[in-house]
Amino acid sequence: MESEIDRLLKQLSEIEEQVERTIETRRAEFQYRLKKGRVVFEQKVIARHRGIKTGLFRFLRSSPLTALLTAPVIYLLIFPLALLDLGICLYQFICFPVWGIARVRRSDYVVIDRHHLAYLNGVQKLNCLYCEYANGLIAFVREVASRSEQYWCPIKHAKHIKKPHERYRQFLDYGDAEGFRDRLGGFRDQLRKSRSR
Repeated sequence: MESEIDRLLKQLSEIEEQVERTIETRRAEFQYRLKKGRVVFEQKVIARHRGIKTGLFRFLRSSPLTALLTAPVIYLLIFPLALLDLGICLYQFICFPVWGIARVRRSDYVVIDRHHLAYLNGVQKLNCLYCEYANGLIAFVREVASRSEQYWCPIKHAKHIKKPHERYRQFLDYGDAEGFRDRLGGFRDQLRKSRSR
């Protein structure tokens, strides 16, 4: 029997698929396609984008002073981010095979493609590169952590948490001691089965 949560999760999945189809439609509208994972724009679109681009000097001159002053603080975070990247890669490289969990493909999360946009100048492309890396890395880390959580402690919190990871909704209810005892192996098996796909 399908529970209310299962039914709602199924609806959520259908809505996510609809969003993806809408994004596909927008690709055609903005005249680009993906060819072997690379972005390809029509030549006339590239020319139009180049005409829209703000020159570097004008961009810097029109930037708020606060943005220029805080830029070094923002970019200093690249060091802890890179250290986190290295640490999480080592973590899953060492631990996941031991536990029988499929490794998370970093390239599914850290996507660098905004440099193909001809309407961005060099500074804007650098800013986009930073954001693509930082947000992609955090999503990658979250997926690695969620697989670890499913393996060790697939239990919901007593308190509401904002925007939990994908696996969380299937976790055991807080206080379900029998469920934890009886179903922990099943949660681990799900991770192992996903490895064989």
